[in-house]
Amino acid sequence: MSEHTAFNVLSFKGRVKILHLSWMAFFLTFLVWFNHAPLLGAIAHSLNLTSAEIKTLLILNVALTIPARVIVGMLTDQFGPRIVYTWLLALASIPCFLFAMSENFIQAAGARFALGFIGAGFVVGIRMVSEWFPANELGTAEGIYGGWGNFGSAAAAMSMPVLALTFGGEDGWRYAVGLSGLLCLIFSIIWFFNVSDTPKGSVYYKPKTMGGLEVTSVSDFYFLLFMKLPMYGALALITWKLAPNGVNVITQVSANIIYVLLFAIFIYDCFSAYKVNKNLFIEEVPEVHRYKFKQVAVLNILYFATFGSELAVISMLPLFFAEVFELDMVYAGLLASGYAFMNLMSRPGGGWISDRYGRKKTLLILTAGLALGYLAMSLIDSTWPLALAVIAAMVCSFFVQAGEGAVFAVVPLIKRRLTGQVAGMTGAYGNVGAVFYLTVLASVSYQDFFIMIAATAVLGFVTLLFLEEPNGHMTEVNDDGSVALIKVN
Repeated sequence: MSEHTAFNVLSFKGRVKILHLSWMAFFLTFLVWFNHAPLLGAIAHSLNLTSAEIKTLLILNVALTIPARVIVGMLTDQFGPRIVYTWLLALASIPCFLFAMSENFIQAAGARFALGFIGAGFVVGIRMVSEWFPANELGTAEGIYGGWGNFGSAAAAMSMPVLALTFGGEDGWRYAVGLSGLLCLIFSIIWFFNVSDTPKGSVYYKPKTMGGLEVTSVSDFYFLLFMKLPMYGALALITWKLAPNGVNVITQVSANIIYVLLFAIFIYDCFSAYKVNKNLFIEEVPEVHRYKFKQVAVLNILYFATFGSELAVISMLPLFFAEVFELDMVYAGLLASGYAFMNLMSRPGGGWISDRYGRKKTLLILTAGLALGYLAMSLIDSTWPLALAVIAAMVCSFFVQAGEGAVFAVVPLIKRRLTGQVAGMTGAYGNVGAVFYLTVLASVSYQDFFIMIAATAVLGFVTLLFLEEPNGHMTEVNDDGSVALIKVN
């Protein structure tokens, strides 16, 4: 791969071909992940679901994604994105087919829970794109991958109802959902035969051991354990929402068992991290091979505020417009879709700006804009002109999604062989943010909800001050023991 070859996004050769296939794979994972959302009315009628059961399906759909992104990140670093994306796409088609064939709530719930795993597909492409693009184009490439792939959720909202109506009848939704699973299965084959993990002649660097994220100092090891807590907290929060004091679909005894299991898994997770990093307690890692875990922690917090708020706001914005401006839900949903549509250009734009003007500076500006954007949205009421409210939402959306692109312009520049795991942890924090914000929304006004997001964006801005601009080179060790230098700016 030559860094001097023009980056022509209209091409379908070389590294640009890999980029297009990567965002297509990501697009399909989000299409399948959200294929039920626009069909909930038909699904509820077909399976005789209650309101509580519908809410449960929505919760279960995101529950598994948090640990899945961490696990898939580890698998990607170890086995390569070509193999991992192939299996993820192929296996995800199975619960998709099962959901399409479900006859009752239990069957649908089990399939939806399993489908949460496909939400981890995003992580795989982050590593793939980082292998094929030089540092000076990486933000743009990762932004295109994330922005165009993320559009799969909007495509599901637009295409699934049309497909269901095309097939017709009470089972129209089943055929629509099943077709999305079939597309996933077919593309897994296309992916396998058309990509490679690295350009010809390049080395694919793997972690020394599998089972946890490597860190390079004792203090960073304890920092890593601390940063695991919010992920388990989010899973406990989801359990609480399913328990009697939430939507009441599991008993308190079942909830208590899950809490105990989560605690046991957390202890095991910490022990696995120790096994991977126990050498730190014996000898210091040479300076040339170190990286600072605080870089990962800052990106986690920023993705919590950006992608976490995006998922939450996409979920509530149609209802917000409908209630504040007394609109029909279909019209309100159409207006709210502008927020998601911004992904097509905003996320690549955030990556492109990072490539041109610096990672840290870009993140500082976008995070400040994000905070101001949500503060403006907290002021929206029925006295606002509707057009102005929609514009405010779309401007806010630009800063949110450009911020996501800027975050993942930094992720691949921390430690090449750990890119999947770093992307997995950062991505998981986005889902943690969504769980947190939606839980807050259940007990506060819309205005306070937007103010809460703005406050976490301010926190993200403060933590950003501790981020160090990627500079110089990161090092990796070849199989023959020689040290390779990889440019990061």
